[in-house]
Amino acid sequence: MFALSFADVFNEVKNALLSFNWLSDVLDIILVAFLIYAGIKLIRDTKAIQLAKGFILILILFGIVKLLHMEVSSYIFSMIFSNLLLVLVVIFSPEIRHVLESVGRSSVSKFNPLSISSNEAIIRNEKANIMINSVCKACSEMSDKKIGALIVFERETLLGDIIETGTTVDAEISPEMIGNIFFPKAPLHDGAAVIRDFRLCAAGCILPLTKTNDISRALGTRHRAALGMSEQSDALVVVVSEETGAISVAEKGNLSRDISDGDLREILSENFIDEGAENKGLFKTIFKSRK
Repeated sequence: MFALSFADVFNEVKNALLSFNWLSDVLDIILVAFLIYAGIKLIRDTKAIQLAKGFILILILFGIVKLLHMEVSSYIFSMIFSNLLLVLVVIFSPEIRHVLESVGRSSVSKFNPLSISSNEAIIRNEKANIMINSVCKACSEMSDKKIGALIVFERETLLGDIIETGTTVDAEISPEMIGNIFFPKAPLHDGAAVIRDFRLCAAGCILPLTKTNDISRALGTRHRAALGMSEQSDALVVVVSEETGAISVAEKGNLSRDISDGDLREILSENFIDEGAENKGLFKTIFKSRK
């Protein structure tokens, strides 16, 4: 019996190897491995990893139930797994949305060094410098006076639904403008200000609160809103605490607390200043001359 079973296994392996297509099958394996890796990487630092662990435990329990021929339990589990796709979509809907947004943000222009001219890059850097100087000065002044503030920097993920919850401003950024918005008892001081394309787009906006429980109770609604916004988009959010005057930055679901003015300037510069802007024109000229 053992020899027969071994021979059957050997024949199955032999047939699988003979029918193996080295192009399509290898690509298939690589694609599946990449999707599994990307999925694990996506949910690794989120609450979805706990849901995934619970789902795996349910699968193991279902296997045990089937092995022991427990008919009633098997029927209940079968009802659940018959709608497995719908269940997964409901459970992991935030993560699926995040994946689709990430795919949508990917574009060829990001990988093309000639897609933005040197003049355009320099102009963008000038606008970014004005924005950074204004925000840093305003945050420093509000920190000294312990005035609460919440500033959202839109990046690749469009925040139209968040902007619609507030009041359209569409103004150039200046320390005075930011200070007026967050001045205590001002009409828009309780909400968030959204910066889009280096302009103050809207104020008084409502942000989603974080759902994580791993957050200090000393942090108020502004910090929870900043974390929630950074979890649901690629936005960078700056917070000034009304209680302590401390400046914090939320990005990718992480909160950097009690940072200095210099740290804030460095973070904003790393995200919005193109260090290679001066070299793009030279690279483009050399590239064209070699054609």
